[in-house]
Amino acid sequence: MPAEQRDAEREDVFYRTRCTTADGSVEPAQVVNISASGFMARSEGDFAEGDRITIRLPVVGAVAAEVRWALGGRIGCRFEEMIGLAPYLSLLSELVAQTR
Repeated sequence: MPAEQRDAEREDVFYRTRCTTADGSVEPAQVVNISASGFMARSEGDFAEGDRITIRLPVVGAVAAEVRWALGGRIGCRFEEMIGLAPYLSLLSELVAQTR
């Protein structure tokens, strides 16, 4: 989970959601930080580097991502397509409001 590999700074949030794996299984997850290009989450799911998942987020809906690392119940993921600026700012506003 080297920070130097990130494209952008992450914002701390706390958002409970679900991740759907390529085989269709659904795993609960808690997003703990996010940027327009990716996120880190806590999950008890059996994830591995390179796994493709879909995560549900407010404002933007289902977003495809690739697991870049998985360690000790945490996963770091990169969105397959970066979230645009306006939708990302709306998403971030919603996530921050829910974190309070």
